[in-house]
This record gives sequence, C-alpha cells and structure tokens, in this order.
Amino acid sequence: MEKFLAKQAALEAKQAKGPKEAKEAKAKPKKAAPKPKFINTTPEGEKKDMSQAMADSYDPVAVESAWYSWWEAQDYFKPIDSPKKFVVTAPPPNITVTTLFVPDTDHAGISAQSVVEKKIWKEQGKTRHDFGREALVNMVWDWKQEYGHIILNQMRRLGTSFDWGRERFTLDKIMTRATYEAFVRLFDDGIIFRSDRLVNWCHHLNTSLSNVEVEDVQLAGRTLMSVPGYPADEKFEFGIEDSDERIVVATTRIETMLGDTAIAVHPDDTRYKHLHGKFARHPFIGRHIPIITDAEFVDMEYRTGAVKVTPAHDFNDYAVGQRHNLEFINLLNEDGTYNANAGSYSGMRRFHIRRQIVSDLQAQGLYVDMINNPMQIPTCSKSGDITEPMMKPQWWVRTEPLAKPAMNAVRDGRLEIIPDSLQNHWFRWLGEFQDWCISRQLWWGHRIPAYFVKIAGQAGDRSDINWWVVGRDEAEARQRAEQKFPGVEFELEQDPDVLDTWFSSGLWPFAVMGWPENTDEFARYYPTSLLETGKDILTFWVARMVMLGMHLTGKVPFSKVFCHAMVRDANGRKMSKSLGNVVDPLDVIHGISLEDLQAKLNQGNLDPREIEKAKKGQAMDFPNGIPECGTDALRFALCAYTSAGSDVNLDIMRVDGYRKFYNKLWNATRFALMKLGDDFVPLPDTALTGHESLAERWILHRLNVAADSMNSLLEKMNFMAATSAVHKFWLYKLYHTYIEYIKPITAPGADKQACQSALQTLYTCLDLGLRMLHPFMPYVTEELWQRLPRRANESCSSICIAKFPEPRAEFASNTADADFKFVMDIAAAGRSLASEYGIVSGSEFFITNSSEKSYKLILPLVSGIIVMTSGSTVSILVPGEAAPAGCVVSSINDEAAIHLLVRGKVDIDQEIGKIEKKITKTTQIKDTAAKKTQTPKYIAAVPDKIKQADQAKISNYDAEIEALQNSIKAFLVLKGGE
Repeated sequence: MEKFLAKQAALEAKQAKGPKEAKEAKAKPKKAAPKPKFINTTPEGEKKDMSQAMADSYDPVAVESAWYSWWEAQDYFKPIDSPKKFVVTAPPPNITVTTLFVPDTDHAGISAQSVVEKKIWKEQGKTRHDFGREALVNMVWDWKQEYGHIILNQMRRLGTSFDWGRERFTLDKIMTRATYEAFVRLFDDGIIFRSDRLVNWCHHLNTSLSNVEVEDVQLAGRTLMSVPGYPADEKFEFGIEDSDERIVVATTRIETMLGDTAIAVHPDDTRYKHLHGKFARHPFIGRHIPIITDAEFVDMEYRTGAVKVTPAHDFNDYAVGQRHNLEFINLLNEDGTYNANAGSYSGMRRFHIRRQIVSDLQAQGLYVDMINNPMQIPTCSKSGDITEPMMKPQWWVRTEPLAKPAMNAVRDGRLEIIPDSLQNHWFRWLGEFQDWCISRQLWWGHRIPAYFVKIAGQAGDRSDINWWVVGRDEAEARQRAEQKFPGVEFELEQDPDVLDTWFSSGLWPFAVMGWPENTDEFARYYPTSLLETGKDILTFWVARMVMLGMHLTGKVPFSKVFCHAMVRDANGRKMSKSLGNVVDPLDVIHGISLEDLQAKLNQGNLDPREIEKAKKGQAMDFPNGIPECGTDALRFALCAYTSAGSDVNLDIMRVDGYRKFYNKLWNATRFALMKLGDDFVPLPDTALTGHESLAERWILHRLNVAADSMNSLLEKMNFMAATSAVHKFWLYKLYHTYIEYIKPITAPGADKQACQSALQTLYTCLDLGLRMLHPFMPYVTEELWQRLPRRANESCSSICIAKFPEPRAEFASNTADADFKFVMDIAAAGRSLASEYGIVSGSEFFITNSSEKSYKLILPLVSGIIVMTSGSTVSILVPGEAAPAGCVVSSINDEAAIHLLVRGKVDIDQEIGKIEKKITKTTQIKDTAAKKTQTPKYIAAVPDKIKQADQAKISNYDAEIEALQNSIKAFLVLKGGE
C-alpha cells in the first residue's frame, strides 16, 4: 500500500504538468530553498501559542521547543494521590556523562577525580599531590558545577518525566548522612570488617579498583604494549611464557618470582614424587622455597607440571597460600616500584625488572625458553594501566549473610529479573560469596568514617580492626574510642581513603526517600516498583542494592529489575572516546557536521594520538556528519531497538528513518484537521452511534487491537514489539488505508451523515492514537494533540497526563476486520493485475460475485475500492453476471474475483500463456494441499477446525482455477472475433 501510494502521488504530479513543463522540470530540478532557522519566542515555562497555522511539514526544532519547560512549570511530573503507586528511581548516571520518577546522579569517584587529574596535568603539568586534598576536592566540585549539568540537560532534552524537585546527588547532605549511617550499622552488625587482602591495584591512579573497573585485554601471543607512566616509545612484552630454575616452571609474569613462596606440583605426578616436602633455593633472593602438592591447583598435563606460587600477587595463588599457610610477601610499592623484599631489585619499576630478571637468569644458565602464550591482560578502564593484584589493608563487606536473602528474594518471586535468563548469572555471582572491598585510595568521595586510635607509646597495627573505631561523625567515634580504651590518652586519625562509589549508590532506592529517617516519602514510596538498568551492572550495582536494602530496611527495594540493551555503534563495537564512535544524544537531536564533531574531540583529555585515531573513526562512521533527527525519532528508535538483555547496534540512519515517519504522522494529522474544519465538534465520548460504516468499524477494531497490544506489551516491557504495534497502526492502518479510503466519503457534496460519522471516527483514532504514541515521542504528540478540539467531558490540559487508551469491548469486531480485509484484498488484487499487465492509468475493473453475501458487502464500498485502485472505474456485478470478454482475472476466494479489461491493450497469445502458467502453479499447490488431507494420520489426528480451514483453501484454489480457465476462454473468444 505504501509503495502504491508513493507511485500514485508521483503519477498525479506528472499528469498535472504539461509535457513541456514536465520535461523542463526533469531537466532542471529545482533546488530546495534553505529552511529558515526557527526562533522560539515562547517565554520559559509558558504554553506554546497554538493559534497559528500548522506548518506545511514537520520540523523537530520547532515542534520540540517550549513544551518541556511548560510541563515542568505545570508540575505534570509530580505524583498525584492515588491508591496505586508506581515508583522508579533512575539509575544514577555519573557526572562524567502514582508515577514517581526520581532523578539522581552519582559522584563517580574514580572517573571524576581521574578526569580532573588529567586536566590539571595537561594544563599545568602538576599532580594532585602538588595541590593537596582539600584543594583537589574543591577543583572536582568546580568541575562538577561546570559539567555535571550536561547529563541532566540531556535528560531534559530527551523528554524524561522526572520529578526534578526530588533530584539527588550521592555527595549531597541527604545521601552523605545515609552513607555514614549505613557504614556504622553494617560495622556494628559485623558485616563491615578490616583485612589485609589482595585487591586490584592501579599504579597510575594509586588506588584499588572494583572488578567492573578492570577490563581484560585478550592477547593471542607475544605483544608489545606501552604502559601508562612509562615513556611513550618504551614497549613491554606480554603474551609470552618464560621458563626458569632447575625445577622448570612457566610464568607469564616473571618479575613476580621475587615474591614466590612455594612451588606446587600435582601429588600424582611421578616426575616430582621424590621432591615432595623438600625445598628449592631461590636464585636471586636466596630464600628456601617449599615444594608442595596441590591437586586442585596444578594440572600436571599442562607445560612442565610445576607452578610457582606468589600468594601476595595473584588471586589464584592467594587461595593456595591460604590452604598451605604460605608466607605472603608483598613486592610492590603503590607507585609500581619494587620494595625491599625484592632484594637487589628494590626501587626498580616492575616492567624494567621483568627485562632484568630474564637477563639475569640467562647469565646464570637458568633460563630455558620463551614461547607464545594466549592470555588476558587486566587493565584499568580509567587509565589504561596494567593492574596488579596487591596486598592492602582495606575495609570489606562480608557478603555471605547479605547474599543469601538476595538470592531467596528471586527464588520466591519477591524480585523479578527481566529477562529471566539473567537469573543464572545472579545466583552464580551471589553464590560465590566474594567479600566486597569498599576502600578507594582517592580524595573525591565519602571519606570512610573509620578512625585509627593512636595511643601514646604503642605501635598499633593499622591492618588490625581492634585499633579502629567508627562513627557517624568524629564526636561519636571519640565516644566509642573512650569506651573501648577507658582512661587512655589517644588521638584519632580518620582513614584517608574514600568509600567505593557503588557503596553509596547501593543505598539509592531508600536513601533518596529520606532513610534513615522514617519520612512520609519513605513510608509512601518505598519499596519502589521498578529498577531499569544495564545488564552489565546487574551484580555490581543491582545485587548490592538488594543486599543492602534488605539488610538495612528489611524489604526488597524494588519488585522488578528490567535490564535494557547495551548501546553499541552501528558495527557492534563498544562505544569508546578513543575510537571516535561515542554518540552524544544531543548531536543526534540537533544534527552536527563532521567538522564540528571532530572539533569536540579537542575539548577533552584524550592523548593527541588517540584524537587522530578517533577522527579517522568519525570520518568513517559519519562522513557527512549526523543528520538532524529530533528527540522523538531518537527515543522511538532506541525503544524500537530494545529487547531485554540484547545489545543495540545504533544506526543513525535508522533514527533518521523514524524522523521521516513523523513527517507522515504530521501530514496525516494536518490532512485530518483540514477535513475536520474549524467548526468540528467531537461527540462527548467514544461510544458507537450505530451509524459507523464497515471501514469505520474496521479501523476502530484495529485501534482496539493496537491499544490491547500496547497495554500488554508495555506491562511486559517489550518496547520493541510495542513500538512496532503502534507504528503499524498509524502507518498502515490509519494513514495509508483509512484516511485514503474516506477521502471520497468526506469530499464536498458527499452524504452528510456518512461524512460526519467518518470524521468522528477519524477524530477518535487521532486522539487515542496520539496517546498511544506519546510515551515514545512526547513532543510531536503534544504538538498535534493540542491542535485537536476537545470532547465536552475532556478536562485534561496536556497529553502527558491524559488517560492512556485501553481496549473497549464495543470496538472489537472480528467480523468487520475480516470483511474489510476482504475488500482490501480485492483492491490489492486489482492493483497487482494493473501492474502485471502494465496498465498505469484508465484501468477498468469488474468484480464478479458468486453469492449475495459478497455482492451486498462490496457494493456500498465501491468508492473506497476506486480510491485504493488508483482512481479507476470499478463495476460490481450481480451474482451470476459474467465479466465482459477481454478481461484477465484474479480470484479473491470462492465468492469473488476481480477482472481487469485488457482487450486492445495487450498481446492475447502472450497473456494466455501467462494464465496457463498460473493454472499449472495453482493446480500443483491445490494437489499438494489435497494430498495432505487424504493421509490416514491426517484423517485420524487433525482437529475438525483445521480440516475445515484446509478444505476452504482447496475450495479457493478450485475457484481460482475456474476463474483463470474462464479468462482463457474469454481471450480465445476475443481472439476469434479479431
């Protein structure tokens, strides 16, 4: 239908011109005049003036102006009193980047501080230590004030319906109070403890990292890599294994051998039976190293079957060290140099030691070989540094007592995870009971409310929790210290570290409601209804919210978790600034040239080499820049892409395609408003009048189907299917079919009652259709809805608070749906015949009927069929009346067929040949279908309903063959008369 209408419009435009004019137009295409720049004259917070004439075409800049500030000013996003509630706390994007929708941002400890540190190094050549803690924190606050609003402005521009009066930031007073309260309670409950354990350490940032901040780089074999902090032209080898010592062991990190405290072999490996319980001498340190057996750790079939054990610098070795009570020797200083435990290598940088160790082993004749070894290199996602496992005394959260209730909440249905395929990941991760390191060696964030008690004359152990007290403030900590060390003179020294950002973010759903106070909002809105987030942080963030929420409030913080798709570029690559494929939503909304896109790269902290790489990537992905798509198109595209848990390869041209759909939406509404006229008065409600035509009953049925689908699909959060359902209704049912069909019915001079009924139905479809579209495209739907007249009982001032359409029983009509489809099939068959025989204008159709039923159904719809068959002439023949000679035929079913007069317009012998081929093909299809119905299994097992449907198909094939045979007879008669 869409292609037909496009061709028809082109044909009409061509016919409207004279031959000379058409030729000139073809020879000299007119250049479109540049669009004048739109200027918004609506004062902030006021409603847009809709009294002006509707623009000829859709302009996203003009349409999307003014509405959001008016929605905010009218408090449309604030919750209303209702027995039902639906509460969503937005996932808190970090500052680098009734229904209650709470907006939040987190302070992004490592990300924010590293951005500012890069900035001051780039601009001043200084580090944070040149400024001190207080000065650097103030710099980050200044940076937050300057850039932190960007993501909030993006959210506003995207039309998000946040209740902005409830905006929270993880470092504001409310969240800070909740964070310290949670830390103290968890410490008192024995959940938070202090321990000297392995952590992921970034030497470049001088801090521990969470697992989510460590990215594994896969290497196929020997690879030369540069490392942050070393000269740019200095490369180091990774992806190789070196072999050393008389007991030959293999290692990919040969520099860590200085911290080896055992050699492990398999107890069943006969090569080493004689060495069990003996010692090997370290070639550089002189340390005697025990030879231990461990069947769980050692694979005797792999390499030499002997494995060096460095418990203080490898997570797997750490577990071995605990099992065998080995010595844990830390080699590393925080800056990446080796300490005194490294002997003569003390003070050297870790990767320089790697080279030196190989050289020294070769000098002693102890170096055996070097081979390629595929491996993963852990890197810091913020700095690119190669991270190291390192022993550090840190604060930890004991997860086992928190994880079990969180797993049970999913098992018993109190918490639903969508898609449910992620439940296995949930249970696997929580079931490992890995304690959570919450210390970060940063200055930006919540400083840990723990205080070391310094007693005069005593050397306290900072890794021992007995020397520490906690407090919501220093006064409380002092009080606790006095109780713990009565009558002793002491000083308190607060831990310089800050808490992991995930800790405060884990308190989100209840802290934003005022917890720990039992506020009215906490009582009313907690637990919340839904959490929407990315699947990549299901465990790092969602699981921690559930664990902390259940322990601190006794309730599951939300009943559903919807994990959305991860947005990648059109080629499926992860978006990265260095690749140049990061897409700013505002650039998609407003459009941007390639030149301006590349200029933005210079505004960040990228290395010059990365900038050049990113520019090449942008030139490849966006050679013509990004077209202006508008907010509505971007929203609709993202929802159309979204299926739970899958990744989205964002193609900007698809977004632009939806912008073109809005132009059709605009034109349809503009046409409808022109038909309605200024004096149109909609009926008080949507109740049927009894005067509705078949076409009206059909479109109302399709509207009902769309409303039913939308409610069901949105409830299931199947946004991909929901956008498809409403898109199909608007484009293929309303725009391309119903609006086209009623053109002659609503033309001047047409029957007044039929015209008014058709327009009332059109109004209902526009009103409810726009409401269905509104969640996906808020701006254009508000703009168009505001231009519609209101029903007498409609008091709603904005579509954003209008009632969402629900299915109505009286609109449902399967009979009307089937009958009108029958009519559309006739029109489609007619267009197909005209196309097949190359008759582009002046088509003459005849519709034959074998029953009164089909005749009476089709007769009143002839004007619509004429419209849908390109303005041809259409004759409806009474039952038994034959089509004139010289026609070709297309059978619709066993009751009706459409004939196209081709006499004098085609080669008869050629057309008879075509028809004979059709008869052969249809006969083969019919025989195959009939043969299937004659098998004993079919006769015995197939339900009667399916048998009846199959027989109806066979009957239709017979009718089609008969109609084709009659068409040949007519051609032969015509040929004989020539």
